[in-house]
Amino acid sequence: MTLSPAPPGHGLIFRRSDQHGAEILARYDRVTETRLGTVIADGEASVGVIEHLMAALSGAEIDDLLITLDGPEPPILDGDALCYLKLVEQAGVRERPATRNGIKVLKRVEVVQGEARAALVPAAERRFDFEIVFATPVIGRQTYSFGMTREGFGSEIAPARTFGFMNELEALNKMNLARGASLTNTLALEGDRIVNADLMRFPDEFVRHKILDAIGDMALAGSPLIARFEGYKSGHGLNNTLLRSLFSDPANYDIVPLP
Repeated sequence: MTLSPAPPGHGLIFRRSDQHGAEILARYDRVTETRLGTVIADGEASVGVIEHLMAALSGAEIDDLLITLDGPEPPILDGDALCYLKLVEQAGVRERPATRNGIKVLKRVEVVQGEARAALVPAAERRFDFEIVFATPVIGRQTYSFGMTREGFGSEIAPARTFGFMNELEALNKMNLARGASLTNTLALEGDRIVNADLMRFPDEFVRHKILDAIGDMALAGSPLIARFEGYKSGHGLNNTLLRSLFSDPANYDIVPLP
């Protein structure tokens, strides 16, 4: 994967160098698959499991970038967003003279699927509130509330590693997704135990990572969302449904200039 500067107004675009340079705009209406990660596609070209990278770019406030890949997904690296954030910080960021807009949510938009729900609520600042409930006692019920800032993202959310059950890791391998997922970068659960608990960075790492995923999924709005995200057992599919619901009615939002 190569991250390259792009001109103002370019947006976040993935390029498949192994598919004749096919390009895919990172946007909610390009999402085609959400079972075990967020996949975007344009024609026959697709890129999967983009949520960790998208979260890092959102946390770093990157608006324009060309992401060139020679395969179907970004390298998983450390299973978090911090690994990507460090790459951006090492390269440095340049501000350019251009108008930067945000999407201000004007009224509550909520979607529900079974017990899971997700909502975008009018707010003066970007915030993510999440609650998860798992039957296994090593997770149980966890809640976390995060006000989005560059510094806070880097310390509170970006280090949280992805997690899954051992049978899910096997399913990912069979689907040829998350090719680099292993017990060295993914918190693996089996029954009532964490197989590699020594990798944990926070006692509530699971809900923090769900916020990381939500930040990455909401970044597919195309511009920063000025709203509070509320998630309860929500996943990639419901997160994408939420964005589609938001943009289905122009009365739900307004485009406003950002500082």
